[in-house]
Amino acid sequence: MDRDGMNMDENRIVEFRRLHSAGCFVMPNPWDPGSARALEQLGFKALATTSAGLAWTLGRADNQVTRDEVLEHLRLIAGAVQVPVNADFECGYAVDPAGVAANVMMAADTGIAGLSIEDSSGDAADPLFEFDLAVERVAAARAAIDESGTGIVLTGRSEGFVCGRPDIDETIRRLQAYADAGADCLYAPRIDRRDHVSAIVAAVSPRPVNLLINSPFITVAEAAQLGVRRVSVGGTLARTAWGGFLKAAAEIAESGTFSQFEGLPNVDALLGG
Repeated sequence: MDRDGMNMDENRIVEFRRLHSAGCFVMPNPWDPGSARALEQLGFKALATTSAGLAWTLGRADNQVTRDEVLEHLRLIAGAVQVPVNADFECGYAVDPAGVAANVMMAADTGIAGLSIEDSSGDAADPLFEFDLAVERVAAARAAIDESGTGIVLTGRSEGFVCGRPDIDETIRRLQAYADAGADCLYAPRIDRRDHVSAIVAAVSPRPVNLLINSPFITVAEAAQLGVRRVSVGGTLARTAWGGFLKAAAEIAESGTFSQFEGLPNVDALLGG
């Protein structure tokens, strides 16, 4: 306990909520404890997990990781750093609201400071949960967090632009409903038009908005000017690392040369070795 009687997890939740209260902060996405510690050493004030980045470390595609594997991953990432960690909790690893609530209760006990619940169904024919069910799922997550007494930040995600339903009006309708259901922060990944960003910020104000930046369509400063409170990068840092690895490995396999082995970072020094 610190002098205010709070443990580290409680302090991180308080800090995470403070970060959402004003300004704009970047919450990059590590995929393992080493990348989490490296990002912390670079000065980022909060981090977020990435379901895709985790899946790739296990030799799988995104959405092929179990709930229990994710819960263990959350414990590892939160335990590796001092800064707040937000969990990519996908669809809550359940369809029905009661299942979402039970799983959120388990996630809240891993040391995270926040988590997101998305409305992607995984059904190619009907990729978004029906509206009322989607809202009930967010409300169930809210109730679970309240029952846990942790105060972790709940983010409501609408996945239309990810799963082939890029309708900004429907996205806004869902985000507003998730805010009304108790989401603290709102998020629509793959939004890449500034007018759409501005429309979402205005529609859910004063609730904070998370913006995914996975291509160079905007800067952090420009996002802040649009009213974005939080920026994340999803699996894109992990893909950047995979890009460097595959480029070097392909050169070795194809030509037997090692030009990519120049100018490499001192990872031991970064991580305190």
